[in-house]
Amino acid sequence: MSPADHAELALLLEVASTPKPGNVDRHRDHADLRFEHFLTGAVGSRPGLELAERVEGDDPPSIGDAFDRAVRGMSQQSGGNTQFGCLLLLVPLVRAASTDHLSPEGLTAVVEATTVDDAAAFYRAFEHVDVAVGDPPADASALDVRRGADAVPALRDRGLTLADVMAMSADRDGNAAEWISGFERTFAAADRVVVDDDPLTDRLARAFLDLLAERPDTLVAVEHGQERAKEVSREAAAVRDDLDAAEALAERFLDEGINPGTTADLTAATAFVALERGVRL
Repeated sequence: MSPADHAELALLLEVASTPKPGNVDRHRDHADLRFEHFLTGAVGSRPGLELAERVEGDDPPSIGDAFDRAVRGMSQQSGGNTQFGCLLLLVPLVRAASTDHLSPEGLTAVVEATTVDDAAAFYRAFEHVDVAVGDPPADASALDVRRGADAVPALRDRGLTLADVMAMSADRDGNAAEWISGFERTFAAADRVVVDDDPLTDRLARAFLDLLAERPDTLVAVEHGQERAKEVSREAAAVRDDLDAAEALAERFLDEGINPGTTADLTAATAFVALERGVRL
C-alpha cells in the first residue's frame, strides 16, 4: 500500500477505534457529528493525500496545496469539521514517507522546506470548515487563522512560512507542537503500537488514552479551560490500562461535552506511522 493508502486507512482506523473517551467512534456519535461523517471525510480527503504523495518531477505539489485540497475534500459531508487536525499531521507525514524519510529528522526537513505560499494555503483551508481555535496573541491579531484568506496579505508582508506559523502556535496548540518537534509524540506512540499484538483498533484506543494522559488536550483547553483539560488528562490516566473502565469514561465525557480532538489527531498520525512500519491488518 502507498503512503496515501495508509493515510486514508489511518483516518478510518482512528474513528473505528473504541473507546476514545469524548470522541466520535464506532460506538458513539455526537449530537451533530456522526461516525458516518468521519468515514465520508476520510474518503473525501484522498485527492489531497495523493497530492502530498506526489514527489516526482520538477514541480511536485506543495504541502500547503495538498493540505488545502485534503481539507476541501474532507468538508464535503454534512457534519462539518471531522478531520482538519488529522490532515494537518498526515499531509507532512505522507510527504516524508513518500521520500523514504519517515523519521523525526525527515519530518523536520519537510517542515523547514515550507514556504509563505504553504502558509497562505493553510490559511485558506480554514474557509472550508469551522475549526475551534484559541485567540491569537494580542500582537498577532492580523494573523488570526479564523480570518482565512483575509490574513494572507499579513503573512506575505511578514514573510512567514508555514513552519513559522506553526512555531508561533506551538505553545498553545498540540498539532503545531508536533510540527516543530519532529513529530516526537507521534513516533513515540507508534513505537508502542508496533510492539503490541492486540487488534489494531484496541492498540489505537490505548494509544489515545496514553497520549491524553501524558499531556492535556489543547481542544479541551480551548473549549473548557486549562484546568479542566488537566483534569481530563488525570481521568484518562486512571483508566489507561483498562479499556472496560474507559468505556464508562467515554460515556461520561460524551454527556459532558468533553471532546479531546487534538489527541484524536495524534492517534490518526500514530496509526499512519504504525502502518508504514509494517503493522498488518
